[in-house]
Amino acid sequence: MSLTAIIITVLALGIIIGGIFVLKKSAHKFNLTAEQLAIIKKRNEALDKQDRDQEQ
Repeated sequence: MSLTAIIITVLALGIIIGGIFVLKKSAHKFNLTAEQLAIIKKRNEALDKQDRDQEQ
């Protein structure tokens, strides 16, 4: 392999690995209250009911 191909390969791997680390660092969990979870659950149930009604 030529020096240029090695440099391009190393740069490509560096960009990919760097992107993975950035995603890992920026990922975080949502801390939702019980009230927010209840609202989400109600909304999901309503959407599921609406989907079932549309299928019939």
